[in-house]
This record gives sequence, C-alpha cells and structure tokens, in this order.
Amino acid sequence: MVKAMWNDVVIAEADLAQCQKVEGNIYFPESAIKKEFFQPSSTHSTCPWKGEASYYTINVKGFENKDAAWFYPKPKDAAKNITGHVAFWKGVKVV
Repeated sequence: MVKAMWNDVVIAEADLAQCQKVEGNIYFPESAIKKEFFQPSSTHSTCPWKGEASYYTINVKGFENKDAAWFYPKPKDAAKNITGHVAFWKGVKVV
C-alpha cells in the first residue's frame, strides 16, 4: 500500500500495483484520492512528451497547498499509462 500525506493526513491511498511511476513520481489512480481535500486549480503547464497538466490545490485542516497535485486529462500517446492518475509535490509525502 502506498499513501500520499500532507499536514499529517492521508490524502490518497492505493495498492502500488494500481499506481504508475513516471520520472520518479508516483501517480495514484484518481479513485484513490480523497476528493474532500482537493479543489480544482486554474493552473496548467505543458510537458513536451506528456501534454498539458492540470492541477489541484489541497486543503487540509484549514491549510492550503496550492497546485500540489497534478494530472494529465488527455495525455499524449507516450504517457497514456497515466490517464486518470494524479501525482504530488510541494511537500506532499508519498510513503
């Protein structure tokens, strides 16, 4: 089992076999995130081989972590394995 934690709260949890590892990041299936902690962000970025990323801001215990989770709604063919998956940064611990 792998977990994503921020502010001492588990915000995502899945069997490792359900996750994808890309460029050192663990991508959790979207069904594994605890949606009550996630708010869509207007931020977007582009990766040359994965495509356009969208972001979530995480809110836990009254604290906000802006754009701390990202996903690719329509990844390019080379990254199809991360369709429907979410990854983390900005202090979110994956254990």
